[in-house]
Amino acid sequence: MQSAQTTFENLRKDFPILQRIVRDNKTLVYLDNASTTQKPNQVIDAITDYYRNHNANIHRAVYALAEEATELYESTRDKIANFIHIPNREEIIFVRGTTEAINLVAYAWGRNHIQKDDIIVTTEYEHHSNIVPWQLLTQEKGAKLVYIGMADNGELILDDLDKYLATGKVKLVTFSLMSNVLGTITDAEKIISKCKEHGVLTLVDGAQAVPHMPVNVEKLGCDFFAFSGHKMLGPTGIGVLWVRKSVLESMNPFHGGGDMIREVHKYETTWNDLPYKFEAGTPNIADVIGLGSAIDYLTKLGMENVREHEIELTTYAIEKLSQVKGLTIYGTKDISKRGGVISFNFSDVHPHDVAQIIDEEGIAVRSGHHCAQVLMERLNVAATSRASFYIYNTKEEVDSLITALTKVARIFKL
Repeated sequence: MQSAQTTFENLRKDFPILQRIVRDNKTLVYLDNASTTQKPNQVIDAITDYYRNHNANIHRAVYALAEEATELYESTRDKIANFIHIPNREEIIFVRGTTEAINLVAYAWGRNHIQKDDIIVTTEYEHHSNIVPWQLLTQEKGAKLVYIGMADNGELILDDLDKYLATGKVKLVTFSLMSNVLGTITDAEKIISKCKEHGVLTLVDGAQAVPHMPVNVEKLGCDFFAFSGHKMLGPTGIGVLWVRKSVLESMNPFHGGGDMIREVHKYETTWNDLPYKFEAGTPNIADVIGLGSAIDYLTKLGMENVREHEIELTTYAIEKLSQVKGLTIYGTKDISKRGGVISFNFSDVHPHDVAQIIDEEGIAVRSGHHCAQVLMERLNVAATSRASFYIYNTKEEVDSLITALTKVARIFKL
């Protein structure tokens, strides 16, 4: 029986950038997938095909190119509905990414529903995009932003949530389904169940989870769900916001302009049907089509297989990294509760130095606070190095990382 790794090695040929030679004639080892993923030929070709053969605006004309472009654009909405199990395609809104999705909710829902002394709950391991919009909103409204704490093993302390919910003042609980630094997979169903008991809405940041594991939004039972295309083989500048229809209908538009209207008169406007009420102006047509191609690619692979591959690779990587002298790994050791993201530090070596030294070996990892400075404060570090895996990574690349880190340890005499 073939391992998941053996099966996935065959797809590397689909990714032209993986053939790159970098630095001093080194083969690229790309391990910054939590930031953005590389793109297969199929996605690149889908975008090129749109511009070569179908380039026209959508929803606005009846000539052949416009009809073709509209069909390609709208077919991606259907693919998303099938991919993450959304019964109603009218609840799917195209945005620039998870950041814009969360800002849209904070503006179009939050400014109508959050009042003085209300509480919004988030977590200590959130990305800044799931903190800053809520800081702005609560400061504007005189409301309060509070945090679910994190245990030393990288898992959330849900007793904190119980304490907040007991106040009766919580209006929204917002959290990432998978941490972009620790890889911790949040117990979303437990959080959402607790919130439902108190009539509290929930927003799930799925940016790290959707590319790496099967996700069923209908089963989760949340009210808002967001993710980004570029972290799942798709292009940058395109993302998705799903909102439960009963909530979406109560929200004002985020942007005003073309296509989000039904009629415009001198002093009043009526809105278009959902979801177009929230998609003003000429959209990012080509990249929506590219996202559709990325979903096709992942659907063909099977998200269960994607998850199996990453479990195998992450297990191997943690085992090997644990043998590197002086290295500290953050997050849970329970592989069933973490994705393919590993953050680590050498005790006396700055992460930027680590990244620069291993870059000389052609290995790309991220160093810094990873847009998660609240988490860095909780870990009592300024930054970490982060290796993050995806479908095209291999155990041989993990071995290359280990060899490079051994070089770091040798240089700094650890």
